[in-house]
Amino acid sequence: MSVHFISAGPGAPDLITVRGRDLIVRCPVCLYAGSLVSEALLAHCPAGARILDTAPMSLEEIIAEMSRAAAAEQDVARLHSGDLSLWSALQEQTRRLDELRIPYTITPGVPAFAAAAAALGRELTLPGLAQSVVLTRTPGRASPMPERERLSSFAATRATLAIHLSIHVIDRVVEELLPHYGADCPAAIVYRVSWPDQRIIQAALGTIATSMGSAPIERTALILVGPALAATDFRESALYDIDYRRRFRGRGD
Repeated sequence: MSVHFISAGPGAPDLITVRGRDLIVRCPVCLYAGSLVSEALLAHCPAGARILDTAPMSLEEIIAEMSRAAAAEQDVARLHSGDLSLWSALQEQTRRLDELRIPYTITPGVPAFAAAAAALGRELTLPGLAQSVVLTRTPGRASPMPERERLSSFAATRATLAIHLSIHVIDRVVEELLPHYGADCPAAIVYRVSWPDQRIIQAALGTIATSMGSAPIERTALILVGPALAATDFRESALYDIDYRRRFRGRGD
């Protein structure tokens, strides 16, 4: 018996990995984050599976369900949105499972920032402009930010920023970034990426907040900022340069 933590991806049910899908198929118990995970994925559950939406459940209740399944020797599919490595509350669950000596596996998935880049048709790293992507957020009620992880500190690098869980304070985000990126820096808001109601807003950093118009976005959106988001005049990488010698290309000599 194992609890299988499965990254369900950003929303579209076909963006789950093959491994994740195959694990769901064989688990008689499925716990899923109903507020963020597509219910279409539940179609992979076996007939008669015990399926529970964990959105209204406490951590203690979730662990109790896992313990009950362990006692019955039933595998559990635990579905989380995006990728489990980011803001998933994975560790607090596995810490309790370790204490209970209940085995588990972790299956990675498509994170929201990668899906957003695909939706925008952009590479987040470009030669000479940005070679780093910073995944961060602003403070929230459930998770304060460490003092050293200030948004302005990350912005000082002018790397591509992927700012999660912060759309409700977009004005504050813009104010903090403007001194480092400037008002003309490309920015984007991607709402519910890969879902049927996906919405994309692209504008300069100075106007991105007002570009949402009369339909404000309050949750489930990613803010992207950085020169790479709209650059067309950039140096090409040496990766495919005919004169670049590397080990996997014949030198012709």
